Amino acid sequence: MGKQLAIALRFTLLTTLLLGLGYPLLVTVLAQTFWKQQANGELLLQHGTLVGSRWIGQPFHGAAYFHSRPSAAGSGYDATSSGGSNWSPSSARLADRVQASVAAEQAETSTAPVPVDLVTASGSGLDPDITPAAADFQAARVARARHATLSQVQQLIDRNTDQRQFGLLGEPRVHVLALNLDLDRQFPLPQPRP
Repeated sequence: MGKQLAIALRFTLLTTLLLGLGYPLLVTVLAQTFWKQQANGELLLQHGTLVGSRWIGQPFHGAAYFHSRPSAAGSGYDATSSGGSNWSPSSARLADRVQASVAAEQAETSTAPVPVDLVTASGSGLDPDITPAAADFQAARVARARHATLSQVQQLIDRNTDQRQFGLLGEPRVHVLALNLDLDRQFPLPQPRP
């Protein structure tokens, strides 16, 4: 019995050192050496200030910005509370929230049909992207608010649209934060006077 206990303790110690310390250390060193930006969350900076991550969405409001998908994560885009609402398609709460979102988008943007991703949350609640159709739906509103032409705004949308990976995986998508940062660089909003 004592011999088996000693073997079990040595095995536990060895696997703890290898898998609990060695493997995470190896992965961390490799990631920081070869994929530093990705390993650190692909953080986005503006004028040296951290404004977000390429992988986590954030809310944008007002006519001058492209709006993100709604978030069901905590109080909105809270990475520590990632998750969907889990409301079924027959849920009255979901229907009411979607109808309210459609009405708000149509009041601010256009009475045209609203793309579904502007009124429904993603499974994680953290989606940083919208479809090109959702960006196109908002383009005229943003162009008016920024005193830009629709063509100029469409060029920014095109520049921030990622195509299918390897030409076949996923769908084209527009990164909302990157697009809004481009808008701020190309067509800055006037700063309020004190």
